[in-house]
Amino acid sequence: MHSFAWWPSFTPTAAVLCVATFTDLRSRRIPNWLVLPFLAVGIVVAAWLHGWHGVGSSLEGAGAAFLIYGFLFWMGGMGAGDVKLCTAIGAWIGPYQLLIALVMTGLVGGLMALVWAACGGFLKELFEQTGDLVFRTKEAGEAVLSNPKRRKMPYAPAIAIGTLMSFFAH
Repeated sequence: MHSFAWWPSFTPTAAVLCVATFTDLRSRRIPNWLVLPFLAVGIVVAAWLHGWHGVGSSLEGAGAAFLIYGFLFWMGGMGAGDVKLCTAIGAWIGPYQLLIALVMTGLVGGLMALVWAACGGFLKELFEQTGDLVFRTKEAGEAVLSNPKRRKMPYAPAIAIGTLMSFFAH
């Protein structure tokens, strides 16, 4: 059975993830008024609970999330709100749990993308474009992540499910 040592991180994280998921599904945006205070409070709580070691761990988690998701944003595969949300989550959960959350989020996001494409009737197109992107079977200008014709999926639900799963994975 898990201890309740993670409770101070779980409760606010779950609340913010619920609001972020709702706003991302409704408006395809994750508001700064939600994630920026969450980031700051995550660092403060880490300092309060664990001192300077907690601040270091919090900043490592935020930095790792910013680098990983920032790269995906730079490639055109993710929105800025997703990057800020994951950075704030990293500040709350630290770098080790963040790695678990990233793997879980990727798995959940992939499954959601398949269901989303199947329900939208463009599953075949999704696989064709993925193959073109990976294997470069078409001209370099056509198969890029930042293609304006691509369909965009709100990613906050995958981030929320993956992050919440990470609390029970270790």
